[in-house]
Amino acid sequence: MKHGARGSPVAPASRRRPIGDRNLDFLPRRRPKPGTPGSVPSSSPGMRVLFLGSSLTYANDMPYIVQALARAAGEALQVTVIAQGGASLEEHWNHGGTMRKVRDGGWNVVVLQQGPSSTPENRRNLREMTRRFAEPIGKAGARPALYMVWPSADRLAYFDDVRDSYALAAEDVGGMLMPAGEAWRAVWRRDPQAPLFKRDGVHPSPAGSFAAALSIFGILYGRSPVGLPARVRLNNGAWAQTPPALATLLQEGAAEANERFGRR
Repeated sequence: MKHGARGSPVAPASRRRPIGDRNLDFLPRRRPKPGTPGSVPSSSPGMRVLFLGSSLTYANDMPYIVQALARAAGEALQVTVIAQGGASLEEHWNHGGTMRKVRDGGWNVVVLQQGPSSTPENRRNLREMTRRFAEPIGKAGARPALYMVWPSADRLAYFDDVRDSYALAAEDVGGMLMPAGEAWRAVWRRDPQAPLFKRDGVHPSPAGSFAAALSIFGILYGRSPVGLPARVRLNNGAWAQTPPALATLLQEGAAEANERFGRR
């Protein structure tokens, strides 16, 4: 697996998905009034979240697990995903369709994600691109949020650097920080054998995506994910699930990470 200049895992060209909207039928027909830029987004029914990222976002339909968890918690969440395997935020910035979707407005939160960004060069890029995105996001009435990912399995020593890169980017723009990568670490402190990676050592397993979704849910709504279901049904009819014992570890890990590192 190659890594791009921004620290993202890059799939071969023949396997990369084009940047574009996914599952736009989940968009509501009428847009709610945008929130006030810089404010904590409302958790009232109809929160709308736009996810911009790479395969670490769309793997296992993670944003739609967040949506299903919100529904289980009595919240109505609308999600839209624009993602491409290996995409950096700079690639999203240069893609006209992505920026039109951001500027269309109606969002409460726009979630930004690229690769681990643990090196100094990639950290600078992440911070620069986050600052660029923050202006159109704010003008659209939304808040930026950084979805912190994780280093690949052969670079676990760089976890702190990944976290610091995403935390700095969020702090730069007064944005939210969704510390999914730290949720993984909290899970591994409880069970070092928890299966969060796929075999490639880069992408999340279903349990890894479930952990990320729990962290994102907790930051979006300012609530602990402990006690949420271990099995949820997505809008496409598929089920996302983890064994009950593992689900408890994922929930506790996400709650710990959000408490220690999350930002709303």
